[in-house]
This record gives sequence, C-alpha cells and structure tokens, in this order.
Amino acid sequence: MNMRVFLITVLLMLGAGLSLSAQNKKPVNDKEKVVFDVSMTCENCQKRIEKNIAFEKGVTDMKVDLAKKTVEIEFKKSQTTADNLKAAIEKLGYEVKVHNNEPKKE
Repeated sequence: MNMRVFLITVLLMLGAGLSLSAQNKKPVNDKEKVVFDVSMTCENCQKRIEKNIAFEKGVTDMKVDLAKKTVEIEFKKSQTTADNLKAAIEKLGYEVKVHNNEPKKE
C-alpha cells in the first residue's frame, strides 16, 4: 500500500513540475504590422474593409484611415502573411499596394 502512495506522489510531483515549466517559457514575438494604400473612396468602402478583414485569420488589430486611404493591420505571422491580407482586400474589389514610408527624393 505504501508503494502505491509513493508512486502516486511522485507522478503528481512530476506533473506539477511539467506544468510549471510550460508557464515559465517566454512568449515569442509573433506579431507583425503592415500598412497598405487602398483605393477606397467613401465611408462604405471603409466599413466594408473593416467588417471583412477584421475576421481574416491572424488579424489582431486594424486601423482604416479613409482620409489617408490606408489600412494598417497587425497580424500573427504564424497564422497569415501580408500577401494573404493584401489578397483579401483585393478580393473585395480594391487596388492595394504596400505603403511606402520612405521620404520622397527630389
């Protein structure tokens, strides 16, 4: 009987140790941000993009700026890519290109 109690105690201690070690692992930075220039022209365009792209797999945050005609999307790299998100916006009927933040050369 004592051997049973000992084995159960050892197994419980091992199980507790495994769960603690899993909790101590540092999360990997899996997020990326992309900004697109999109050919939207009105508030309906903005709402359509917000409504549809928010539900794309991996999207964690999104800002659609009608005045600047940009869509900024934060997403999980392990679940999607910038190319997939670009294709999803194009599927809605818009022209899309990656926003260029570099200063213009004269």
